[in-house]
Amino acid sequence: MRLQKLLASAGFGSRRDVERFLLEERVTVNGRIATLGDRADPSVDEIRFDGERLRKERPAYWIVNKPRGVVTTVRDDEGRRTVVDLIPRSAGRLFPVGRLDRETSGLLLMTNDGDAAHVLLHPSLGNEREYRVNVKGELDARAIKRLERGVTLDEGRTSPARVSDVRFDSDSGTSSLTLTLSEGKKRQIRRSLLVLGFPVRRLVRVRMGPLRLGRLAVGEARALRSEEKRALLEHVRRLRAGEAPEATSTRSDSARRTDAAHKAPASFPRHKPTRRTRGEAGSSAVAGTRAGSDTRPRKKSAGKRAGTTASKAGKRAASQKSTTGRAGSTSSRSAEAAGSGPRARPTAKKKTAGRTGASPAAGRGSAKKRAGKAGAGRKPSKGGRQRTPASRKGPRK
Repeated sequence: MRLQKLLASAGFGSRRDVERFLLEERVTVNGRIATLGDRADPSVDEIRFDGERLRKERPAYWIVNKPRGVVTTVRDDEGRRTVVDLIPRSAGRLFPVGRLDRETSGLLLMTNDGDAAHVLLHPSLGNEREYRVNVKGELDARAIKRLERGVTLDEGRTSPARVSDVRFDSDSGTSSLTLTLSEGKKRQIRRSLLVLGFPVRRLVRVRMGPLRLGRLAVGEARALRSEEKRALLEHVRRLRAGEAPEATSTRSDSARRTDAAHKAPASFPRHKPTRRTRGEAGSSAVAGTRAGSDTRPRKKSAGKRAGTTASKAGKRAASQKSTTGRAGSTSSRSAEAAGSGPRARPTAKKKTAGRTGASPAAGRGSAKKRAGKAGAGRKPSKGGRQRTPASRKGPRK
């Protein structure tokens, strides 16, 4: 491995710093002054920087909640407080993975694993960083679309970002949003939002890959738990192999529960209703429409087929019985016509007699109706004279 990469991975500075150290002849390999471009193996060769030997240490991973005003570097020439001061000395030599500017707070990974740091920081591998941002003004749809497409800065257009959970507070006149990036240009978020006209008031990193800030207090640091370490190394392996990171590691538990509760089903289930009678056809159609299901009839089971067969047999027996009854009534009417049996419908005789005047009651009723039509039976007037209809009055005498 090249010395500049080896020393940078061990936390002695950035690659540019290490190249400067090599040009200043501050690095030796097996007692010989190293030059730019030399290679070495820390497990075999003796590598020293300013007389301090580089040892191959066991990989360590720490998470820090960086406060505002702390510089993200290993050494600071101005004597300002650095993120290394937040870690106990017993943790060994660790360096920050990536940078947060002085006014940005939140999650920062500290490690001595140079290979993992290189994978997490490489922009083409797509390691995600999630930030909670508070800006001045009301963030509109146009600004959100520009962030999602990419904003043009001095060094070029930024990669597309993902914007979510946008809220506006009318009392303070500020907007808050969650911004997810896969690259880390210098002061990228602040510069991009300033170009769009929304100065950043507060910026906190809450996630990096599968690691989340959680309840870690500001200014505190802790070593990764065993499950966090496994998730981080698996994430690094997937990024190196070009595989997509696991979806469960990119969101918090509460966010995943909220999404599952509001997520609509991909498609409605295909329910097949049973065959219904004509009277139930309307309700069946409505039920099928409500359920969004298939209206094709379902094949009957063995029990239903047996019940249907018995019902059909009963209907056939009933139809045969009614046919026999009709045949008997036909023979009875033929016998009556021959004078050998009583009349089948005696009520017909009563109705006929009423029509011909055979029934005295029916005759009296008919006579009254005819007399009423002819003007008979009218009550006499008070003078004792009976009024005659106007149509029968003759000329006055």
